[in-house]
Amino acid sequence: MMSLMVHLKTVAHLRGKGDRIAKVTFRGLPFFSRVAENCEEVANFNETFRWPIASRLDGNEMLEIQVYNYSKVFSNRLVGTFSMVLQKVAEEGHLELTDTLIDDNNTSIKTSVTIEIRYQSMDGTVGVWSDGEFLDVPDDRDGMFAFETDSLLSGQSHGSGTSPGRSLQGSIPTFRKAGKGVFSAMKLGKIKSSRDDHRKSDEPAVLDMEDLDRRAMRLAGAMDPDTISLASVTAVTTNVSNKRSKPDIKMEPSSGRPVDYQISITVIEARQLIGLNMDPVVCVEIGDDKKYTSMKESTNCPYYNEYFVFDFHVPPDVMFDKIIKLSVIHSKNLLRSGTLVGTFKMDVGTVYSQPEHQFYHKWAIMSDPDDITAGCKGYIKCDIAVVGKGDNIKTPHKANETDEDDIEGNLLLPEGIPAERQWARFYVRIYRAEGLPKMNTSIMANVKKAFIGENRDLVDPYVQVQFAGQKGKTSVQKSSYEPIWNEQVIFTELFPPLCKRMKVQIRDSDKVNDVAIGTHFIDLRKISNDGDKGFLPTLGPAWANMYGSTRQYTLMDEHQDLNEGLGEGVSFRSRLLLSIAVEILDTTSPEIISSTDVQIENVSNISESATGKMDEFFLFGAFLEATMIDRKIGDKAISFEITIGNYGNQIDGVSKPSSTKKKKKDGDNEEEENELIQNSSEDEADEDGDLVSVSTTPLMKPVITDRNYFHLPYFEKKPCVYIKSWWQDQRRRLYNSNMMDKIADKLEEGLNDVQEIIKTEKAFPERRLRGVLEELSVGCSRFVTLANKDVNQAGRTKLDRERLKSCMREMDSMAQQTRQIRTQVKKNTVKEKVKLVQNFLQKLRFLADEPQHSIPDVFVWMMSNNKRIAYARVPSKDILYSIVDEETGKDCGKVKAVFLKLPGKKGFGHAGWTVQAKLELYLWLGLNKQRKDFLKGLPNGFEEVKAINTGPVLQSIPPVSLVYDMKQVFQLRAHMYQARSLFAADSSGLSDPFARVFFSTHSQVTEVLSETLCPTWDQLLVFDNVELFGEASELRDDPPIIVVEIYDQDTVGKAEFIGRTFAKPTIKMCDEHYGPPRFPPQLEYYQVYRGNCTAGELLAAFELLQIPFDEESIRRALIAVHNFAVPQIKVGQGGRADLPPLEGPTDSEHGPILPVPLGIRPVLSRYRIEVLFWGLRDLKRINLAQVDRPRVDIECAGRGVQSVLIQNYKKNPNFSTLVKWFEVDLPENELLHPPLNIRVVDCRAFGRYILVGSHAVTSLRRFIYSTPDKTSNNWATAAKLMNGYMVLTNGGSQPRSSPSLSSRTFSRPAGDILVNVDADPSIRKMDTVVKLDATEEESDKDKKKKKKKKKGGVEEEDETDERMLDWWSKYFASIETLKETLRAQEAAQAEAEEREDLEIAAEAGDFKPDDLLLKGSKTKEKNKEKKGFKDKKKGPTADGTEKKPVKAKVDELLVYNKELESEYGNFEDWLHTFNLYRGKAGDDDEHALDDDRIVGRFKGSLCMYKLPLSEEITREAGFDPNMGMFQSIPHNDPINVLVRVYVVRATDLHPADINGKADPYVVIKLGKTEVKDKENYISKQLNPVFGKSFDIEATFPMESMLTVSVYDWDLVGTDDLIGETKIDLENRFYSKYRATCGISSNYSVHGYNVWRDPLKPTQILAKLCKDGKTDAPQYGPGGKVKVANRIFTGATEIEDENGLKKQTEEHLALTVLNHWEEIPRVGCKLVPEHVETRPLLNVDKPGIEQGRIEMWVDMFSMDMPAPGPAIEISPRKPKRYELRVIIWNTDEVILEDDDYFTGEKSSDIFVRGWLKGQQEDKQDTDVHYHSLTGEGNFNWRFVYPFDYLMAEEKIVISKKESMFSWDETEYKIPPRLTLQVWDADHFSADDFLGAIELDLNRFPRGAKTAKQCSLNMIRNEHELPTISIFKQKRVKGWWPFVARDENDEMELTGKVEAELHLVTAEEAEKSPVGLGRNEPDPLEKPNRPDTTFLWFLSPLKAIRYLICNRYKWLIIKIVLAMLLLIMLGLFLYSMPGYLVKKLLGA
Repeated sequence: MMSLMVHLKTVAHLRGKGDRIAKVTFRGLPFFSRVAENCEEVANFNETFRWPIASRLDGNEMLEIQVYNYSKVFSNRLVGTFSMVLQKVAEEGHLELTDTLIDDNNTSIKTSVTIEIRYQSMDGTVGVWSDGEFLDVPDDRDGMFAFETDSLLSGQSHGSGTSPGRSLQGSIPTFRKAGKGVFSAMKLGKIKSSRDDHRKSDEPAVLDMEDLDRRAMRLAGAMDPDTISLASVTAVTTNVSNKRSKPDIKMEPSSGRPVDYQISITVIEARQLIGLNMDPVVCVEIGDDKKYTSMKESTNCPYYNEYFVFDFHVPPDVMFDKIIKLSVIHSKNLLRSGTLVGTFKMDVGTVYSQPEHQFYHKWAIMSDPDDITAGCKGYIKCDIAVVGKGDNIKTPHKANETDEDDIEGNLLLPEGIPAERQWARFYVRIYRAEGLPKMNTSIMANVKKAFIGENRDLVDPYVQVQFAGQKGKTSVQKSSYEPIWNEQVIFTELFPPLCKRMKVQIRDSDKVNDVAIGTHFIDLRKISNDGDKGFLPTLGPAWANMYGSTRQYTLMDEHQDLNEGLGEGVSFRSRLLLSIAVEILDTTSPEIISSTDVQIENVSNISESATGKMDEFFLFGAFLEATMIDRKIGDKAISFEITIGNYGNQIDGVSKPSSTKKKKKDGDNEEEENELIQNSSEDEADEDGDLVSVSTTPLMKPVITDRNYFHLPYFEKKPCVYIKSWWQDQRRRLYNSNMMDKIADKLEEGLNDVQEIIKTEKAFPERRLRGVLEELSVGCSRFVTLANKDVNQAGRTKLDRERLKSCMREMDSMAQQTRQIRTQVKKNTVKEKVKLVQNFLQKLRFLADEPQHSIPDVFVWMMSNNKRIAYARVPSKDILYSIVDEETGKDCGKVKAVFLKLPGKKGFGHAGWTVQAKLELYLWLGLNKQRKDFLKGLPNGFEEVKAINTGPVLQSIPPVSLVYDMKQVFQLRAHMYQARSLFAADSSGLSDPFARVFFSTHSQVTEVLSETLCPTWDQLLVFDNVELFGEASELRDDPPIIVVEIYDQDTVGKAEFIGRTFAKPTIKMCDEHYGPPRFPPQLEYYQVYRGNCTAGELLAAFELLQIPFDEESIRRALIAVHNFAVPQIKVGQGGRADLPPLEGPTDSEHGPILPVPLGIRPVLSRYRIEVLFWGLRDLKRINLAQVDRPRVDIECAGRGVQSVLIQNYKKNPNFSTLVKWFEVDLPENELLHPPLNIRVVDCRAFGRYILVGSHAVTSLRRFIYSTPDKTSNNWATAAKLMNGYMVLTNGGSQPRSSPSLSSRTFSRPAGDILVNVDADPSIRKMDTVVKLDATEEESDKDKKKKKKKKKGGVEEEDETDERMLDWWSKYFASIETLKETLRAQEAAQAEAEEREDLEIAAEAGDFKPDDLLLKGSKTKEKNKEKKGFKDKKKGPTADGTEKKPVKAKVDELLVYNKELESEYGNFEDWLHTFNLYRGKAGDDDEHALDDDRIVGRFKGSLCMYKLPLSEEITREAGFDPNMGMFQSIPHNDPINVLVRVYVVRATDLHPADINGKADPYVVIKLGKTEVKDKENYISKQLNPVFGKSFDIEATFPMESMLTVSVYDWDLVGTDDLIGETKIDLENRFYSKYRATCGISSNYSVHGYNVWRDPLKPTQILAKLCKDGKTDAPQYGPGGKVKVANRIFTGATEIEDENGLKKQTEEHLALTVLNHWEEIPRVGCKLVPEHVETRPLLNVDKPGIEQGRIEMWVDMFSMDMPAPGPAIEISPRKPKRYELRVIIWNTDEVILEDDDYFTGEKSSDIFVRGWLKGQQEDKQDTDVHYHSLTGEGNFNWRFVYPFDYLMAEEKIVISKKESMFSWDETEYKIPPRLTLQVWDADHFSADDFLGAIELDLNRFPRGAKTAKQCSLNMIRNEHELPTISIFKQKRVKGWWPFVARDENDEMELTGKVEAELHLVTAEEAEKSPVGLGRNEPDPLEKPNRPDTTFLWFLSPLKAIRYLICNRYKWLIIKIVLAMLLLIMLGLFLYSMPGYLVKKLLGA
């Protein structure tokens, strides 16, 4: 029995202590080990697992071992995974190894596992391994196999009586990634034919054919050479035409690869939720992850402010299709799931495509999925952000949120989507499918057949459609390769939907698990158009082609992901006929189904012709060259197969349906073929004679090219393939698409040219751009004329017609706009216009993508041993033929270089980088009728070789091979000059690179240069006698491409691949002159790619020179040709003399290496490079030893200089000698400068040097010194500053009269410039941009206006009391400014864009220019309206004159919403930091992990200049020759510094605890000092306010890297790092921007704005002037100061604490400092007083922000006077207030109850109230029973104490979240008072009648009387004046109660008269009041009518009131009547007696 045994020994290097368990999985069968208890470092398992296996072990199978931390209670936590491929085991049967595990993120961890594996095969041995295969294959199979393949060659008919000519099949694959299997793709146990057998049957047949061929040959030179330039090398992404020598080829697809994503969602609050008295919870769901907010009780507008983070590691496609679903659930608890109020859905892609990848503070509209007639169910305000790796998100500042209350203006919808979305039905009709592959093993089928006796199709398909988070499935069609469903899946969804893609998947139904057969995505944007003339989504009926894994069925398909739609499909799977339609629902109609569940219905069949008329297509391919075949495949014979759909697929294409349909024959003998299952070996009679497809080339054994690659010896004889296939004729779609693609390609090529011209600073980029635009407009117009034909063709769908219309419209308008832009292209606008034109390019690409498929793509497979090895996929449209040139595919009839790659996941990573094979391939696809042209595009000079055919019609049969009798001989010269920034392939962080150049079948290698990333090879490689086939002129137009691969030489093992690039040579024919302009060729940079990442650049030039023939051989050749002999044209001896001469090797050391010749190598001149050596920082250990005596070596172009040795790195890491220099010859052209290498070595004992790390400075341009121009006196910069910066720097020192400044400046004498700065700007200039043409008086008028305004009443209150202000006032005021600045910038940007659009439109002639003004102002009006009344202050107002309300004057600081470094160029003004790298570069995406390779930093600088330098500089006063160009640089001796770190707050921290919160605290590290603020952690807060300062003493340079980290406090276990930020303090300290202590905008000696710096402004100014060698400042009378011919003015007195005024010059000095950048020569912007916002990063989640921290750092040198105490920035304590609310009366409350007896309406009214967030403190009045009019009298007092933060306008609540919470959590909530009116019921729940919510900061003033109180007070809230209780203190009035009725309309349900009184806690203590009507200060009892009481408490009273009042008269009448009756009765009763008495007289 075969078995696999795994002996798991130990797992080592575990972290922590605990129980471990391991899980070992093979072939899906897992075993668990026992639990290893209480192990620390090492877990000893020592267990053996055994799998008995039935089938032989495949070399590609995997074994997986997972190690977990075991837990009895919770689920086990994965430590890491180890998986290995069992190839070695399969080969050798036994293996022992120890290897590391990898964690979830695929990064290697320390933990390692030790295992031993044994594999027991059938006979106890693993077969003899030879050549990578078993040889125990039965002989007869072998023979048969050989015969089958040979029959293709020998022309013997195989399985049919006729002997057809075999056809060749071809395609033009594009360049895509060439993949390579990780292991040899030969699998074990499959057939291998022995070579001898081949030879036996091969030779005679082949000989036979050659004789025939010779006879049949003609000299085929008669065809006219093609006028089109031939195939250009194309890339997957871009197509660059052959004019350029740089084909841009990306080899690796990036889509299927998992990436890290983080989605953060903040649910802020909800409003207007529909429902009475609800307890809402918001559920956030992404994909399958759900998270819930906390529950808020009895409110319709809950406030949450909760933050959720979801982390994903999936491919982008999967991520962007996930649905984000927000839903509100009412009263959810542990027992019940609650009821759904409403949901909102959007896909992640929509969020990602937003600007900044986020929605910020937007309102999502809730709708009810179960009731689509209902309308809006409420709004949720939220932030959603999607961050991929490396994205940075700009968080808008979160200070106080006041302006987002305008819900309608801030809806959570992408731009352009209407706010009112309608419900729509999406009908997806699924008709039928064809060509499905087998999805089951044949063994089972044979068993079934034996029992049932019939042959079944081995697939049970159904279709599943996914859209907007819902799934619908059709029925399953049992056993059918051609299922017919005719069903429709109906989705109901809001339109337009916020989900971009619909996923249609054919699946195979299976008892165990269903698998996907193929997937098709439908992008709704491509099948609809939202313009004015747009159309709803529509599609089809059309066939959708599905691609995926190869078709042979295996139980575990390794490429299953491809069938799920991830990655590029490698084979045709099937095609599906479907259509889509959308109808908008009228939700008012009664018969509508209100639920949104997916429905399935049947639909009628559609006619055959609905999708187009069937036609016969012909595909031809010729393989001209197959080179660069990977050596793993190279030892077997190889053939190539071409397939289109299932046609031509011989191994696994044919799945015949069991019930074969009969073919229909039409009258005109044209076959109509509606099945895809066309087997190539099946013969069909056709009018062309008997034509049978030939889809594979003959087997051929590769020949060696060099050590890495093989090639096939095709030489003169090129094999061909051809295939006939039947498809619906929908060529028009492809033609239109081709035309647009060609226009786009041309445009892209042109734009690349323009950018190249700009980049290389060549002349006239604008001319090239005009040319490009001209081409574009011509192309667009041509499209419009061509596309409009074949309109009435069969099978045209609605989408075809609509798309045509919209494409024509787009192209038309594009042509107009292009002409327009062309006229505007000027030298200075080139860059902007290029940006504009790039939008056109994107639009063209979008339009060109045809959503309805027609002919499937063509696949080219390389087959070896009947297995598919590598493939290329060619879109059929690219090779489609048309009579019209523009419509032809770009590769049709052209020879094209195609790179084959490995399928699926095999092609990722290292395997994907090696080319599997490079083909030169010719493809042609067209209708069979047009077949005559199929050989047109081939290089001329060939003869066709047909298959042997006895039939008369020889002409029409395509050839099986071509024999070339024309051949050109060339010499290729590759000038390999140098490469730069190569990938680091060795552990030293360097490489030993050499380059290998491939051309045709030749290859050569440069020399190996050791230890460099920037090799200068300076080597010429000469390829002699390169034979190319075809005509010379064609070759010249389109030469073959050259592939250059760069490798790293390793001492052991084979060279490692670094990267690859492609080039095209310039060609010289023998009749051309070798001279300008084309020769000698220029060196160019070629980008080197490694997969998708760049891996450096190569500087080289390539030329291809034709070698002329001598006369004699030509004469002989002609004779030979005419005698039908194959010409053997060889080059005559004298032929090479005509070539330009080669110089011999110049230096003898290098031996026979030729240098690059003079005309090509760059012209050099002498440069001097000065190096400033400052110091080394943070050097890591090397080989476990610390670096002690490092030295820096600088090298450039072979010359260099060494620093002095640092004697003791620990004591002082700075260098003692600062400046050294060396001279070097460098190219004149700066773009060709070689890189400069910095290396750090450590000097160890015995003279050993060890490389620590290295850095390559790729571009020296930024270090080139240019002499300062003395004449220009900084005018330009001054003017620029005037216009740009001052407007936006809202410091307190605003250039007040800058209008006057400009006018005065220019009229004064040239010497002095006056800068007049007003010391006290009382208002902010924000919206008023300083106009330079204004006059002086105007600004004075403005001032007066403002002062007047101040005198008016209300504004006075805003004047803030100086004592009240603290640092936080300053901070919040600054944040407001920041927000306004950002808004102004956005508005300005938007306006500029709008203006540009208008201009373009105007000039394009859409409307007359005089409408322009109108339109401009209209759009602005629109903007204003949109923004809503409140936001008016946001947008720029139309005329710019409207002023803002006057704000209190608060001195401000600058809040940067980024790091300070990014604002000031990393403070590298003279000291640069170079990271030193060591170790192999990571191949992770885009080198994101380079940080791990940093081993230290070198600080210093470079300066280079041409020699000789002008005298002027060296003659200057105080020039120190030792310092060279680095004059006046401070000393680098150690210096003691006091570092003061202020941490203000953190925002958006990544949650660290299970509850989705964190308990953050700050840790600060500097050198060895670490300050932990652990005891002051802030509980359960993701936006903590720290407000702390920390003082640390440090010594630069030893301790200069400050780390500020935020940790999460945990009660148990270690605290987790949330994120950290690092600041290099040294660069800041020495920077000329003076980043030690920010300069504030105003100088004051006391109060909140006290001056922080120990130096006063005058001292700072004096020092700056001295350092800058400028005259000292001169202070003059009248508040003027003169510095370097600039005069500044300012205030001259200052007030101290006691209010006394003193004279001072500090204000003047400070004014100069704030405008220091205007001082000529030495000026620069000094760092102002600021707060910077730094992102927090975490090593575990590289590249993704974990939150942000706001902070700043002050540094004070210890040898200066000591600074004052740190500023107090501790968080403001909330102030205690008490809100007293008296409810006096209610009126017009609706009446709810019916009276039992009398039926009249009444209500038992009471009022309930609470402050938001304090629901548990809700208070009720007593009940006013039985109100008949809705009037209620209460005189009842509520008292609400609360803590309030004035600055943030929030109430602060601290409470425990639950009974289990450790400590209280602080919440901040807007102050809102909710009052509700209720109807009291005794036996049932009280009825809610209405409510009002008052925002205590801004609520409408109450009405004076109940009559004036109306619904408008709430409806028009925005327009009414509002008041704030914090200002008014006491308010009384009437307010309306509202509720929503069934139709969701607001209705008035009552009015309340209330009095609100706000007192501070102190006042409340002085004058206390009682609750309700209690003491103290009691309220009097209300005077209620007598009817208000409770009937069952006093029944008599009730009777009195109920009965007496209403029925008083009735009762009296009844009583009287009763009395009468009684009297009557008595009368009747007593009358007889009396009568008797009377009568008898008794």
